[in-house]
Amino acid sequence: MVAAIACLLILVGALVTVGFWVPRLCNRSRLKDLLGSRYSLVYVVYVANGPMLLILGVFLLLRFG
Repeated sequence: MVAAIACLLILVGALVTVGFWVPRLCNRSRLKDLLGSRYSLVYVVYVANGPMLLILGVFLLLRFG
């Protein structure tokens, strides 16, 4: 059960990471125009939902899988 959750976290983290860096999926210049000075929050949300989920999934898989 934990291994399945870990694999799901790895998959979601990888998809968010790839999606953030593909220019057609995430138009960062448009986000910068919309958010203005709050644009740095985009990176906070990205780190929380991309690499951190990936790291958490790998940790769970190594520890409990």
